[in-house]
Amino acid sequence: MGLSVMKSAGQKTTLSEHQILWQPAADACASTQLKSFMEFVRQFGWEGQDYAALHEWSVARPATFWQAFVSFSGICFQEPATQVFQAANSMRNCRWFVGARFNMAANLLRHKTEKEALVFYSEAECRSRWTYTELGRAVARWQAALLALGLKPGDHVAALMPNIPETVIAMLATTAIGAVWSSCSPDFGVRAVIDRFGQIKPRILIACEGYVFKGRFITGHELNHNVCAGLEDLQALVTVPYPGGQFGRQGSDGDVDGLLPGQRAASATAAGRYLDLNLEAFLAQGARNHELYFESLPFDHPVYIMYSSGTTGKPKCLVQGPGVLVNHVKEHVLHGDLRPDDTIFYFTTCGWMMWNWLISALFVGSRIVLFDGNPLYPGPDVLWRMAAAESVSIFGTSPKYLEALATSGTDLQSYALESLQVLLSTGAPLAREQFEFVYKNIKADLRLSSIAGGTDINGCFGIGNPVLPVRAGELQCKALAMDVRVRDEQGRIQMLGNGELVCMHSSPSMPLFFLNDADGSKYRAAYFEDDDTIWVHGDFITIHPHGGLEFLGRSDATLNPGGIRIGTADLYSALADLNWIQDSVAIAQPWQSDVRVVLFVVLTDSSRHLSAADVATIQKHIRQVLSPRHVPAKVLSVSGIPYTRNGKKVELAIRKAVLGEPISNRSAMDRPELLDEFMNRPELSQAPATGRAGCK
Repeated sequence: MGLSVMKSAGQKTTLSEHQILWQPAADACASTQLKSFMEFVRQFGWEGQDYAALHEWSVARPATFWQAFVSFSGICFQEPATQVFQAANSMRNCRWFVGARFNMAANLLRHKTEKEALVFYSEAECRSRWTYTELGRAVARWQAALLALGLKPGDHVAALMPNIPETVIAMLATTAIGAVWSSCSPDFGVRAVIDRFGQIKPRILIACEGYVFKGRFITGHELNHNVCAGLEDLQALVTVPYPGGQFGRQGSDGDVDGLLPGQRAASATAAGRYLDLNLEAFLAQGARNHELYFESLPFDHPVYIMYSSGTTGKPKCLVQGPGVLVNHVKEHVLHGDLRPDDTIFYFTTCGWMMWNWLISALFVGSRIVLFDGNPLYPGPDVLWRMAAAESVSIFGTSPKYLEALATSGTDLQSYALESLQVLLSTGAPLAREQFEFVYKNIKADLRLSSIAGGTDINGCFGIGNPVLPVRAGELQCKALAMDVRVRDEQGRIQMLGNGELVCMHSSPSMPLFFLNDADGSKYRAAYFEDDDTIWVHGDFITIHPHGGLEFLGRSDATLNPGGIRIGTADLYSALADLNWIQDSVAIAQPWQSDVRVVLFVVLTDSSRHLSAADVATIQKHIRQVLSPRHVPAKVLSVSGIPYTRNGKKVELAIRKAVLGEPISNRSAMDRPELLDEFMNRPELSQAPATGRAGCK
């Protein structure tokens, strides 16, 4: 049995800084698509020998890079661009592939074979399989029905759906027409959904009758109709049955069928305001024998509407174009080395950008595994049994999942993971302890690629690489054509060192615009407040001389006691050594013309009281492992820490709670009631004891 090295096991990592954990073999490097691309771009003027030189060329000549990559990858334009890149005074107004005509769905459905495209698991059970041919036929039926409802290019379609094949089909049918797709996970509350969909004013809402969680079927009937009540411009609700049955949930007449309790096949609801259709009635609207077609659209025509997290206010609506797909294909093919014979899985909901990223693997012709449910039910090995059964070669997850897996003490070495070549992780910084856990407990010979970017660009700034080594605690490299640098404390842009992540050039996947932002002020305030030509992403990072990156936490949540910038990820990593601490969060509290670090901890034993000796142990450990500046002035216990639904700590919302400031959009969080424990803490109106480390 593998030995867990996470904090639950009470062991400190044995890995050293920058330690190489995996190195590609020379013959494996030579056969990668990245190496093939290096040879291909010599005809475009590149004369380098390694990845560092290729990246330097890609950011020096981004238009040439993207032109070369489109040609290399086979991305299909209905009409070619007259100009690959059109510069502007503001990065927000730069344009890509000017004059081109393009359809994203056409590229995702270019494979017409009997090879499997989608495999769907509902927790431990495989529920359905779809070939590329079957997928195309289903998209044609959906397209016919959407057209019958009057959907046209530019209209908005919202989906309140679990991660099932019908969600993929609906997205492809929507974007084939040229309508704009936006999705949320059904585990969001009514307010969180309306905060998002209410802004985009969809014509059609596609919703599932429910979803699965820990073996239970959670009906969506009430949620779906409450959401509809908040969407004033809605013309139709299409309700999709859950694939493979409803786990014995009984309708109002005792029968299990495709209808919700009391729902007719087609009905006008809310005084005739919108049409209410089940899937059968919806598909019956469409013309028989409809032939799938793909609308020819400008390259700056919207495809997706994504959302900011909503933890600091109502979510911002990020409108993205087909450049998202072009960037995804770059990431899949060059950085992931994804091929048609691969099977790729990423644990995600339809409310996270990783769903969009995953579905873009259809372009490659790979097989995609979809999963709905709890990733630890009926046991912590459920995803690995699935991975073994389906011969998954690329497995994607998050640090939070790996932490839970380590805590469970599950032995994974007995599973047949011969096909597994790459493990991806994103959503938060991946600590060295978690690197060690993966290589000891899951598989020694795989590429563990921590990747990081954001919903904003629907892609990565830091990413994996099949020809570079994996080093403990680091992302392998900057993504190609992403001119990533750091801005230091003096505001200087640097190639190496610590600072805020900035990007110095436009990318095709950056938002076209923000919705309801006619003057561009929201877009500018989000990334370009200081300079219209520099994208400031909001992450605090380190770029190392060997090319690796470390993401240290959000720069807008960075601790700054005495003017020394501290990334919160450093603290969390250090606390992983203490097995009696289950979780933690640190914030900066204004104090005596400066700020002080306040640390909240969740104890593994909920019956244990945080004693003065415990606090002293924490402070001593942090001082020894990090520095005196990292030592918190106050350490307090809480019963739990709220996260976003994508697994990120809501550090800014917690800071607002401590400071007594209004907190917007609690419904975007998991367990928002925990914020109450951070409010009105009398200990935070007191100075630390004289001489305590970390105080001035």
